[in-house]
Amino acid sequence: MAGIIRFNRQHWARPKNWAKLWGDIRWNRAQQFDWVIDLQCLARSAAFAWLANGKLTIGLDEPREGASGFYDVIVKRASFETHAVDWYLSALQRLGVPVHWNFEWLPPRPDAAKSVRLKWPVETARWVILQPGARWSNKRWPVESFAELVRKFSASTSDFRFAILGGLEDQPLGAAISQAAPKRCLDLTGQVSLSEMLEWIRLSELMVTNDTGPMHAAAALRKPVVALFGPTEPRRTGPYGPTQQCSPAQFALRAVSAAALPLLAATGMFARDLGFACVGARANPVGRIILGFFNGGYGADRPSRKSETRRPKADPLRRRDSAARRNPKSEPVER
Repeated sequence: MAGIIRFNRQHWARPKNWAKLWGDIRWNRAQQFDWVIDLQCLARSAAFAWLANGKLTIGLDEPREGASGFYDVIVKRASFETHAVDWYLSALQRLGVPVHWNFEWLPPRPDAAKSVRLKWPVETARWVILQPGARWSNKRWPVESFAELVRKFSASTSDFRFAILGGLEDQPLGAAISQAAPKRCLDLTGQVSLSEMLEWIRLSELMVTNDTGPMHAAAALRKPVVALFGPTEPRRTGPYGPTQQCSPAQFALRAVSAAALPLLAATGMFARDLGFACVGARANPVGRIILGFFNGGYGADRPSRKSETRRPKADPLRRRDSAARRNPKSEPVER
């Protein structure tokens, strides 16, 4: 990486900053970039990419803000279920750049690992990471459900402790969960740096998380992940890699990484009363505890039987993508 160009999105909305913004645009244009690739696909990111005046501007076919109007090359999503990572990589393939995986995601940082071991008793237990926060409130599994999971887990085994991650704004969540089993929980909300967070995930054996950035970090580190999704679609933005999808109505456990299955596998009767599609590979104590919890319901927002069987409203994105699959000309277009 030759460098990073900082983009302050607040400048767009404040006229007093427009002179500085125009200076940044002129600097970008002076670099005479060969390719400008926009993977965010918002109006401002597309406009900024176009104003860079590269020889070729490429972006994704995302209709939400009309960003594709700024691109020379538009890369379509292969299907409704295509994961965002694969969609992003297809932009490189469209440019003829080979894609490979012969590198290490998030390599260890010895200084951060040493700091974690000096500050906290990481060697005294096996650790399960909890990530109860999320930027959107409707992406959050109820904190009462996290607490109930801790209570049931703690009553069933003495081997594991819980490390609760999050920022300063998540401290009320961490405190509420810790009260469920104070001696088994380590509340780290607002106390760890980004690099220390990564090392905590690296040393853990399992993460139970909402749809968050740390979820993706755990997937990149190939850690077992149980991801809880509400309004978003885990096939598109869930933990990247092999997963077992679990899709009952409303808010529930909807993505389990393949690495988590040996820990979570139980009897093959995975939450059958809620219509989960996950089936375990083999039984073990951790699996019996966690899956037993989900078999009994998943907290305060458990839907009624009527809401479980109600047919969902048609998704316009799904309809549009289905039409694209029927159209043999739905390849990336260049214009």
